[in-house]
Formats: sequence, structure tokens, C-alpha cells
Amino acid sequence: MAKTKRINLALQGGGAHGAYTWGVLDAILECDDLEIAAISGTSAGALNGAAVKSGLSRGSRDLAKELLAGVWEQVGAITDDSFAPWLNMISPQAISFAIESSLPFAVGDSFTRMVSPYASGPFYRNPLEGIVSKFDYDHVCNASGPAFFICATNVRTGKIRIFTGDEISPNAIMASACLPTLFRAIEMEDPVTGETEAYWDGGYTGNPALFPLFEPELPRDVLIVNINPLYREDVPTSARAIQNRINEISFNTSLLRELRAIEFVQRLLHRGAVQDNAMKDMLIHMISDDDLMRQLSVATKLVATPQVLHQLRAAGRVAAEAFISENFDRIGEESTVDLRAMFG
Repeated sequence: MAKTKRINLALQGGGAHGAYTWGVLDAILECDDLEIAAISGTSAGALNGAAVKSGLSRGSRDLAKELLAGVWEQVGAITDDSFAPWLNMISPQAISFAIESSLPFAVGDSFTRMVSPYASGPFYRNPLEGIVSKFDYDHVCNASGPAFFICATNVRTGKIRIFTGDEISPNAIMASACLPTLFRAIEMEDPVTGETEAYWDGGYTGNPALFPLFEPELPRDVLIVNINPLYREDVPTSARAIQNRINEISFNTSLLRELRAIEFVQRLLHRGAVQDNAMKDMLIHMISDDDLMRQLSVATKLVATPQVLHQLRAAGRVAAEAFISENFDRIGEESTVDLRAMFG
């Protein structure tokens, strides 16, 4: 019997592309030999993390899966596997192109670039409110189960804000997913200063934030579920492709910065430049599918289509099952991501 191994999960944000993480989490929850010690999530990663935390805090992996499915059913997914053959007939690239080429998307995209979300007056409502309000926060905030961290960006200071424990609320999750061209900033009182602060999407400062996972009581292993392509072969030349790549780079910058810092610490430790107990030697793993994500765009992040959500979930499950099968023995022993090569 395999020895149970503890890992931390770092869940990226990326709108509807977070359905990929849903599939990854399904596979991890079905592996009894993996224990989730902590979760750091941003935007869609915060939504996924809240569902998993709520289930695991009650000691139920099955409930965590049910809550995940419930979130994505509200977003627009079809979870009945009998639909799979039909859903897979249309390629993600074709769907992405069709959405981007449609008049409603073009009009809506132009509108959000020219008109503030504050212009809607008393008719405004954050569309995520109906989803996040359904979580049981007695269990999302509970000390039992994995530690849970949510990242948002303070609008005034530009600094990262981490919500954890009793600080997590519907507003905290909406703040983590608050794209400023679409949604009004989420305002909350700062418990330290007593001042009201405004927050935007956490992806600008931590997508996801890794440093909360460095605490000594947590395991060394961090498994990042990456849903924004790190690399594209072709240089974008169309206006739409340029905007799409800007979006990807922007929402990967904070992650790459933290990974570079981890690689620097690893070099110091391995050279003996610092004492072994002075810094934590983190082990980094990653699950991603850049080939699939490169077929998609901002359009499929913003417009949740059942076909794409279904394909993303299925791809995430396959990738996670492959990672567990190929790398389980390396967890707790070594990184499966070569950070030196990544930044060489």
C-alpha cells in the first residue's frame, strides 16, 4: 500500500478556463494516497478552492466533488457524460474563433473598454454573487481540513491581500475574481486599519500566491495547476491575438516572479550559501495543458460554453491522472519542474 503523501495546491485564475482545474481536482480527490494540506487560489482558483475546502473540512472527498460540480453547473457546464461524444465534435479552437468573430462579443468587448462598470447605476449586480453566496462559510472558514488562502489586489496600494480563515467571505471570493473592466471593485473594511479598502482581481499580484504555502507546518510540495499558457510559438500580429497574449503574460507574471525566487533560494541552499534550516527548500510540481489552452483565448474565459467547459474538465482529469501515475513516488523527494531550465 502506498504511503499517503501531503501536498499543497496552487490554483490559477483564468475565468471559465478554471473548468480545467475542476477536472484536476476531481482526479486528486479520487486518489486516497494524496492528502491536500493547503490550497492557495485566485479568481476561478478561489471558487474551486472554496468548494474543495468546504467538502474536506467535513471529511468528505465525495462532497468536495459534488460542490465542485455544483459550482460549474451554475457557470454553465454539462456534467452528464452521455453528452461527451457530441460535445467533443466541435474543437475548442473553432468555438473560440466563433465567439471572437461574433457581433455580440465584439460589441460587448468594445463596450467594456469604453464604459465603466460604475455607469450602470442602481441596476448593477456582480454576477458571481449568486454562486459564492451559496457556499457554507462555516465550513469554508473552518480550521479543519486544508488551510485555505485567497488572493486579491488592493486597488489603492497595488499590493497583494491574502484572505484566510474567518476573513474569507463571499466578498473575498468576488474580490479575487474582480476584473476591473467588467465588475465594480469589491469594498471591505480592513480589520487592522478599520479603513474601507477596494479590491480587484488577485491575478495582478498573485496568480496564485505561493508564499502562504511556505509555512513550516505545511509540506514542501506545491502542485501548481496552470491554466494560462506560459509559452506561445507564434508572435501575435492581429489586434485580438495581441490582446490575448497581453492577458496571458499579465496573469502569469506574478507566478513566474515567485518561481524565480524559489529557484534562487534552491541555488543558495544547494550551494551551502545558507543554513539548511534558514529557508524552506520547496518542491515544485505543475499540471497544465498548454496545447489545449493555446487553442483558446480571452473569449472562452469570459463566455462559458458547455462544450469548452466539458473539454477542459476532461483534459484536466487526464492530465492529473497522468501526473499522479508518473510522479507519485517523486512527491516529497524532488521537484518535477526544472526551475533552473525554466529561467536559464
